[in-house]
Amino acid sequence: MKFNKTARQVKGLGLCSGGLDSILSALLLQRQGIDVTWICFETPFFSSESAQKASSHTGISLIKMDITDEYMEMMKNPKAGFGKNMNPCMDCHALMFSKAGEVLKNQGFDFLFSGEVLGQRPKSQNKNSLRYVEKNSGFDGQILRPLSAKLLSKTLAEQKGLVDREQLMDISGRSRKIQMQMAQDFGVKEYPAPAGGCLLTDKIFSNRLKDLMDTQKIFNTRELHFLKYGRHFRLDSKTKIIAGRSKNDNTHLLNYFDKDKDILLKHVKLPGPDVILTGNATPENIQTAAGICAGYTKSKPGETAKIRIIKKETEDFITVITVPASNFKNLMI
Repeated sequence: MKFNKTARQVKGLGLCSGGLDSILSALLLQRQGIDVTWICFETPFFSSESAQKASSHTGISLIKMDITDEYMEMMKNPKAGFGKNMNPCMDCHALMFSKAGEVLKNQGFDFLFSGEVLGQRPKSQNKNSLRYVEKNSGFDGQILRPLSAKLLSKTLAEQKGLVDREQLMDISGRSRKIQMQMAQDFGVKEYPAPAGGCLLTDKIFSNRLKDLMDTQKIFNTRELHFLKYGRHFRLDSKTKIIAGRSKNDNTHLLNYFDKDKDILLKHVKLPGPDVILTGNATPENIQTAAGICAGYTKSKPGETAKIRIIKKETEDFITVITVPASNFKNLMI
């Protein structure tokens, strides 16, 4: 794609989810001759995968930043509260713009922008919500939403003549007809279908996260990643058992398994879950983990099951009588 360049190269830094709206907002600005760069953020709850694909397809530079520590601090008490699940959407956006603003100051960008569309999400993208995000980001007046700009107050960049407001859009609502036509006009062919890519909107994941935050108080990033896979069982305030649901689950769980802190259990003969015990490795807890391991194999109730126990560099075995997996549902998160 080729665009005209202005005499004075204005620089915009945009939040990028990788979706069509992010792409179009950047291309609208690029068409004015503005030098656009994207920034995306990573936590265990959302990744940069779609943003990286968008960067690859468009040639727009992308800055990646992990904000897990800051994010978890915000999650303790988001000012605007949570949505239906553990999703602090308004404070999440404010934090992202705040972090992007630090890059703006350090690297000489002129303004921030995003692909947000007024009214597309009734709760987090109405005028009051957008204003809340601006004020709480610390960059009030510096956040441009190119797709809905004509329906919103002028930003400082528009007031200074750095951005031509007349070349921006006045899109509102949940319909995507205008965006689809714009994509065709810009020659954009590859972009993900609109969907919530944040795990914090998922009820099951949110229940697990709430349990972790309420019960353990102290936890690490590895334990946050564990929440995405398998079945989770709470034994006490420091101890959990995680059992893979599938081969794919097992693979991911092993990626975060720490041989110096966790215990890994596997059925010696039958295919089944990789089971990870985190926390207090008491004989009683190991017995429970072994029972869960056997219960989610094809070992029949009443049969003897031999379970391999792996900790650090040692390997041991325990024999349990298989009981139905339903016996452990009272422990399941």
